[in-house]
Amino acid sequence: MPLHEPTSSGPAELDTPRLRLRRLTSADAAFFLALVTDPDWIRFIGDRKLRTVEAAERALVDGPIAMYARTGLGLLRVEARQGGEALGICGLIKRDTLPDVDLGFAFLPLHRGQGFAREAARACVAHARDDLGFTRLVAINSPENEASARLLEGLGMAYERTFSMPGETRLTRLYALDWPGAR
Repeated sequence: MPLHEPTSSGPAELDTPRLRLRRLTSADAAFFLALVTDPDWIRFIGDRKLRTVEAAERALVDGPIAMYARTGLGLLRVEARQGGEALGICGLIKRDTLPDVDLGFAFLPLHRGQGFAREAARACVAHARDDLGFTRLVAINSPENEASARLLEGLGMAYERTFSMPGETRLTRLYALDWPGAR
């Protein structure tokens, strides 16, 4: 039986030529577990210590799904428009530890290097600017994750600084994209 999921209007579903981005649900737990236990996720994002589908379900409910209710933002499941296969996640996150909303993304190994992350991220950036009227969007990444840095720079984001998130010792790079004069 699925765990209780908070309700809200949440972020809009987004469509691109090849992708559909939609809110995560507790039914996405097996996919989410595969994503967060991928060695690259653990290396670049961190070990969430999730080892079972049940733990992944709880993490979804307490994390992205709760964020939809709290902020109207959150990570979205990125799936192929044809067939609906889960490819990764991408979305807008409002962290307590950052003053700005940030763009986050991660994809399963099989679906990297095909432009899916760039396509999904572009849709989220356009949503932030055009639909939500943001004047600034940031993203964070591990200094070792050069592929992520290239994607962020390709979106027009500029490196601002390297810092440590509160309570962490690992370094994080901050990128930003500003739209002066937006709403």
